[in-house]
Amino acid sequence: MRARDHGLRLTGQPGPHNAITDVPGVEVGYTTLVEGDAVRTGVTAILPRGRADFDVPCAAGWFSLNGNGEMTGTALLSETGALRLPVLITNTHAVGPCHRGVVDWVAREKPAVADQWLLPVVAETWDGYLNDINGPHVRPEHAVAAIDAARPGPVEEGSVGGGTGMNCYAFKGGSGTSSRVVRYGPDSYTVGVFVQANFGSRRELTVCGVPVGEALADDNPMEDGDWATPPGAGSVIAVVATDAPLLPGQCTALARRVPLGLARTGTTGSHFSGDIFLAFSTGNATTQTPSAFPRGEPGYDTLRHVPWNRTDDFFAAVVQGVEEAVLNALLAAEAMVGRHGRRSPALPVDRLLELLR
Repeated sequence: MRARDHGLRLTGQPGPHNAITDVPGVEVGYTTLVEGDAVRTGVTAILPRGRADFDVPCAAGWFSLNGNGEMTGTALLSETGALRLPVLITNTHAVGPCHRGVVDWVAREKPAVADQWLLPVVAETWDGYLNDINGPHVRPEHAVAAIDAARPGPVEEGSVGGGTGMNCYAFKGGSGTSSRVVRYGPDSYTVGVFVQANFGSRRELTVCGVPVGEALADDNPMEDGDWATPPGAGSVIAVVATDAPLLPGQCTALARRVPLGLARTGTTGSHFSGDIFLAFSTGNATTQTPSAFPRGEPGYDTLRHVPWNRTDDFFAAVVQGVEEAVLNALLAAEAMVGRHGRRSPALPVDRLLELLR
């Protein structure tokens, strides 16, 4: 059950699946690795334009609230304002195999695209509390499998894909998503959010404006146990998608609003948390030629976009969607035991609902 299924009062109108895949063309896939007593990890793949048009660029931007983390490909994002290729999210020490996996997948699907250079976007959060993060468990073929599994429609949440071994507010966390419909004159657009939630200290947790963390602090092995992590440690990756036609700078502005949604769930940000966010728009068919080596006579690109003074409703949709995506991740995740017997408890839903009442 998700946040709205429990009657949580959240602002904004969600799309039909209340997921990032409500943005037309966006697809999500997972590879989940749960093996033995110590492997609790995986890979998440997000395809901005689906499988057929993965090489067609989107306007895009990114933002780092705290840089204790990694998102590859951001130098090119800053340079060109364009994103193409599948976006992958995994654990901190699996960025390399996933990067290789994207290259392998593109070489298989469209060899001519791979003959150019590829700079995939791969992001990470740390799952070393539950997972044997130093082991070579995530391999390029797992990244390929996650991309192959990408589909539109409902998105599984909680302990799946890259979120398998993640924790949030010292409860079991992981993958979460949400969406908002934004009316714009006679048109209607969608803003979708996906988070890999692995951040926050237990005592910070706030749900629908109610600070509940202190009241739920009794079973907290992650922060109070024999192998305690620094409060707030972990990281969070957020991917924001929209079909509204936006400029790259406006996508960056969407990414900058992600922390406002995270703050609604209580976090004040931690030095030990890498908080990095990506936003893209599929609203223009092309923002540059898909070929790195254009032939024939030079031409022009045209970008249709929402005026800057009309962007506030899209900013609000990001904030609302991020808050709900985090809550969905927490509510979907079940308790998990990982390496060395370390335990991550699930958010106690009945106690939470009583506190909210």
